Amino acid sequence: MSIAWISLVALLAAVTLSMFTKVNVGVVSLALAWIVGVYLGGLPLNTVIGAFPIQLFLTLTGVTLLFGMAHVNGTLERLAARAVGLCYGNAGIIPLMFFVVALVLSTIGPGNIATAALLAPMAMAIGHRAGVPPFLMILMVGNGAQAGALSPFAPTGVIVNGVMARIGLPGVEWQTYANNLLAHFVITFVAYFAFGGWRLFKQRGHTDGADIVENEPFERRHWLTVAILALLVVVVVAFDMQVGMAALTGATILSLAGAAEEKETIKRMPWNVVLMVCGVTVLIGVLERTQGMDLFTDLLARLSTPGTVTGVIAFVTGIVSVYSSTSGVVLPAFLPTVPGLVERLGGGDALAIASAMNVGGHLVDLSPLSTIGALCLAALPPTTDARHVFNQLLAWGLSMTVVGATLCWLLF
Repeated sequence: MSIAWISLVALLAAVTLSMFTKVNVGVVSLALAWIVGVYLGGLPLNTVIGAFPIQLFLTLTGVTLLFGMAHVNGTLERLAARAVGLCYGNAGIIPLMFFVVALVLSTIGPGNIATAALLAPMAMAIGHRAGVPPFLMILMVGNGAQAGALSPFAPTGVIVNGVMARIGLPGVEWQTYANNLLAHFVITFVAYFAFGGWRLFKQRGHTDGADIVENEPFERRHWLTVAILALLVVVVVAFDMQVGMAALTGATILSLAGAAEEKETIKRMPWNVVLMVCGVTVLIGVLERTQGMDLFTDLLARLSTPGTVTGVIAFVTGIVSVYSSTSGVVLPAFLPTVPGLVERLGGGDALAIASAMNVGGHLVDLSPLSTIGALCLAALPPTTDARHVFNQLLAWGLSMTVVGATLCWLLF
């Protein structure tokens, strides 16, 4: 077996492990990259180590640290509570408001997983008292968080945009974000009406949210945090500053000012995701140097034509993402194949194919086997039939592989 095939088998083994075990595939990928790259592929150790994405690591660390501080010191919770209070107990508006709040929070930096973890308990409790079906509420909160996942300020957006820049698609951060937002917007609001959301306007809920989430006052540390977050957006968008270093600077200011608990935040940072992404990236680097990526691209190219590639690739990434990490494994593995796919298919829009991968991978992530779906499921009130909701979410996640493929074929 050639080294190209060996490196491809190593990647497929890592992806398979991420689908069926709880082992951190980043650690496995680093070990495989060392064994395959150095001892089987004859690559210098410095070449393998050189594939470690230092800039990506710093960016993820800075972004997750700053927004982790905003979470731990209560700033994000206060902002969300005030937004929910605007619903004034209208059961029809409550799910829509949670979609908007989740979208905004995910966009400005915490990302999809942190946003779902923050909002799901609040959403499930308020929805229960207002008479909103739990499945509908999960769709609104989860898809809102997913819709903002590819923001240039969010961890997943940082990962995706870094890979896309490396494959020759730089400067499309906001278009990538908009494509994902549009797809989730369409799917979510079709679901809102299909699952009876419009009927909720005929009833009044039993709460305005105030008895679930106390509107605690903003203190100095919260106002300072809001100012730092707003300034981060300004310097990155208007002055094109590196988001990771800008976020680290903001986190430093909050720490020195005593506005956030640094040690507690560091403990809560998603180090497992950071390690997963960086480890898989190193293994991808070995694949590229041993021609294993060419074989992977050939396999994908055989499944599609220039006219069907966006739908097919969205379906494939969706199927894998149902069981595996979209940001940590699937997209870092699939996005590098885009230039090769365009070449082998004899044409095609590289950005459209990449967008199909991004959207197809994210639309399925409300499956209870994925982190977002699991977080929402865990937040259900005790009186809810959790098994029924589990089955609904599983059916939703699997159906999104087909729906996502069709939507991506139509959009891209």
